[in-house]
Amino acid sequence: MRNRILFLLVFCGLITSASAQSDFNRFNFTVGGGLGIGRGEVASFVGNSYQGVVGGGVNFSRMFGADAEYMYYDLGLRPSVSQSQSLNGASGNLQSVSLNGIVNVPRHYGKLGAYGIFGVGFYRRSVSANKESLPFGAICQPAWARWWGINCVNGGIVTPQTLSSFSKDAGGFNFGGGVTYRLSRLYNAKLFIEGRYHRAYHSDGQTIVFPITVGLRW
Repeated sequence: MRNRILFLLVFCGLITSASAQSDFNRFNFTVGGGLGIGRGEVASFVGNSYQGVVGGGVNFSRMFGADAEYMYYDLGLRPSVSQSQSLNGASGNLQSVSLNGIVNVPRHYGKLGAYGIFGVGFYRRSVSANKESLPFGAICQPAWARWWGINCVNGGIVTPQTLSSFSKDAGGFNFGGGVTYRLSRLYNAKLFIEGRYHRAYHSDGQTIVFPITVGLRW
């Protein structure tokens, strides 16, 4: 444990030293959360939701940088969808890890700034519901086939199956931008608001979300 603490202190010291020796921060960090706006099937099954993001990376210059980010996006179903499609106790989420490029607008207006961001990532969509046996002849519901991996033929169940938990992985991309406001405290952190479009190409259909995030950047 002492070795880990020593390593962390040395690492933080190196970051501080590197930042002090340049006219811009060599490293960037992001934390935030806010509203998630669903598109396509996410809009139909979930509607609007909540999400959070955390990340960190490197600034190559005042204008260009890169970061890696983790996003958690809640996919809790609408009550009407859960009831009408017999998905008792249903819940879900979309988690992603992305590598992004950042382009800062060189011109600032006082403490206000702006940036664009774009990247590619890995997306895992996970859903669960109370375990239920689906007999032959049962009428197939849209969410069963699209998000729970239930095999439906001509709108019906042709072989007995079990509905419970299911996950699907895919690659995808994102792009967006935001506005920042530099604070005079918190180590000159920047308050930001950002809109970002995410699309993941799952084999059972595209998963599209548009998170609006408010948070801090360093």
